[in-house]
Amino acid sequence: MDIGKLPNDLLKNLVFDLLTNRRKDVLTRGSIGEDCGVIDFGKYGCVVSTDPITGAFNNIGKLAIHISCNDVASNGAEPIGILLTILAPETTTEGDIKNIMKDASCASKELNVEIIGGHTEITDAVNKIVINSTVIGRQLKSKLLDPKSIKKGYKVILTKSIAIEGTSIIAEDLEDKLIEGEISRELIEEGKRLINKISVIKEGMIAGELGVEYMHDITEGGIFGAIHEASHAINKGIQIYKEKINIEKSTKTICDYLDINPYRLIASGSLVIITNDEKADLLLDKLNKENIECEIIGEVIDEGIYADNEKVLPPESDELYRVV
Repeated sequence: MDIGKLPNDLLKNLVFDLLTNRRKDVLTRGSIGEDCGVIDFGKYGCVVSTDPITGAFNNIGKLAIHISCNDVASNGAEPIGILLTILAPETTTEGDIKNIMKDASCASKELNVEIIGGHTEITDAVNKIVINSTVIGRQLKSKLLDPKSIKKGYKVILTKSIAIEGTSIIAEDLEDKLIEGEISRELIEEGKRLINKISVIKEGMIAGELGVEYMHDITEGGIFGAIHEASHAINKGIQIYKEKINIEKSTKTICDYLDINPYRLIASGSLVIITNDEKADLLLDKLNKENIECEIIGEVIDEGIYADNEKVLPPESDELYRVV
């Protein structure tokens, strides 16, 4: 099988179709395009999500916190606590573990989320450090998203730029290779700094408070993968326009040099939001006032998934795994 998360068809057939037990107090369960589960806790929903960090070496403590919190934020929920599991090979040093936890601790303080537990183990089952983070969030049930209410013509909004996470990982982990390729240090440093844009909590909370119908943070598979997953979640087609999609100069330069597709490169730090015209205008205004870049990049259609006039194929292994 290819490296990376399972393709959507296999995920459905091998995972979701086999999960048959249902409880009434589970309000939302994981599915394609739905990264969080929501449990009924009275007035509030308990929003939970889990994610591994497998494609990076540097900054993995920080990434582990941000990536999971982004999933919860894409439901409009406030992240409260995190459980971290660290699986490390025998070559790991005490300094490696300490650096991971220092980075994770700093990120948790920045986001005001507490690391409340987890597990740390040295094991020969892995050949590099793997971190899995599970985040627990809280959201008023009255504010839960309603993707099935989305209609044709609703607007598709993108925050920030695409391939934020992928660019920052490549700039950190493949710096020497990029320098050999005569990529300027200025552009490499610009790519590294994109990690500072990796949180979508602020825009997720703003959009959730406004009452948008659907949000999805862009992870493996990039913007094209996210559009596929969003289409499945809302049970409608999506048309996007590539000229509306923001790509940083560092991203374009690095992707061109490595011959990888930025539209299919892992992209935590960007949020896809779908809502009606009125809320879209209000949201753009609110995000602009918070200095969060945003753009309407497309709209909901009856069926099909298109970038300009080209049909977008389902996501395969992320472009990151071709180079790291």
